[in-house]
Amino acid sequence: MTAVATENRSTLSLCVIPARAGSRRIPSKNVREMLGRPMIAHTIEAAVRSGIFGRVVVSTDGEAIADIARRAGAEVPFLRDAALADDHTPVSLATLDAVDRLDPEGSLYPTVCQMMPNCPLRTAEDVRESAAAFRQSGAPAQISVVRYDWRNPWWAMRRAADGRLEPLFEARVTERSQDLPELFCPTGAIWWVRTEVLRRERTFHVAGRTGWEIDSARGVDIDTPEDWALAEMLMDARASRGAAHV
Repeated sequence: MTAVATENRSTLSLCVIPARAGSRRIPSKNVREMLGRPMIAHTIEAAVRSGIFGRVVVSTDGEAIADIARRAGAEVPFLRDAALADDHTPVSLATLDAVDRLDPEGSLYPTVCQMMPNCPLRTAEDVRESAAAFRQSGAPAQISVVRYDWRNPWWAMRRAADGRLEPLFEARVTERSQDLPELFCPTGAIWWVRTEVLRRERTFHVAGRTGWEIDSARGVDIDTPEDWALAEMLMDARASRGAAHV
């Protein structure tokens, strides 16, 4: 039996945490303190404590983020090029860039996990469970999703300038919620992909991708000040209950 075969298969995975310095809606979001710690530190902790990665690497264009990431336990072996840190480049390309830099021959990491730092509530247990689901599925990629709540997308409406409402799904707007198909919203908490698929397709959104459901209280995706306030409230409540998973 080879040395690779005797290893835990999960430790052959690479975790990439993309964290660019620019943030318009919440300035310096990745390093801003959330309950006494930089926000990115919560994601690094979940990745490291999961114990399933060969390497946990932060891809960033900012020296301040790099310094905090290293002190939190991640590696920052390079600074990301500015061309991959603007407002328009898909984050999957930053992850692909990290893969190409760290495993140019494609021999080290058969799978890669992308964890966004603006999803600080996912736990190490979530990471382990998502990895197990990905391995069992045999899918080319897996993204984390949360179930929609009472704000049901089937009832979504456009509002015209004069106030008139136009349902997006006219045939569904009068149906009861319990009679409507379940819908899920992607969250950047924990995304997996087979490395050769990422190299070929340059995205996680490939045919055959599966969705791994994370509890909505741990899948919060922070983009606005309101999201930040919600995340802090949920994190504080979890800490007060002593219910953080390891």
